Amino acid sequence: MPLRMGTFWTADPPEVDVDPEQLAREAVDRMLLTGPDIASPRAAGKYVVGVPMWMWVTESPTTYGPNSASASLGGVTVTAKAQVTKIDWAMGDGSTVTCQGPGTAYTASYGKQESPTCGHTYTRTSASQPKGKYTVNATATWTVDWQVNGAGEAGQFTEIRQSQAQVAIGELQVVR
Repeated sequence: MPLRMGTFWTADPPEVDVDPEQLAREAVDRMLLTGPDIASPRAAGKYVVGVPMWMWVTESPTTYGPNSASASLGGVTVTAKAQVTKIDWAMGDGSTVTCQGPGTAYTASYGKQESPTCGHTYTRTSASQPKGKYTVNATATWTVDWQVNGAGEAGQFTEIRQSQAQVAIGELQVVR
């Protein structure tokens, strides 16, 4: 008897095993999340030992959030929402600073006061560092909340993204 080839149709498609957290991670990949967009310290800025440095980042959906995206597979759709919940700053001089928000932008009217939200005061110059600058690393912790659309299943995970800047710290001396 000859073998017969053909198409078989069924009303019930085969079940697909869907991992909702994996779908949430695929949604996060679509968000194109990056490290913080460091507004200060600026590479071209002038910073001085003993004077408070204000640190802040420029907020956008890909650099700070909020951001959201969805992914689907086998009839299951998951929506993920991401937001930076903290930024850890490694200042290059051995100090670290953790900021719970984007920081406060500095204006000259603040004078030499400390930042109310995110700052650091260097105690020595960067003259001994490569190229005479400290490397500042800003590490953002993104908190991702996800939920299966139309169902009660939900969860949370974190994503880490990093940026860096170079900053020169000088010293002022009074000459009499």
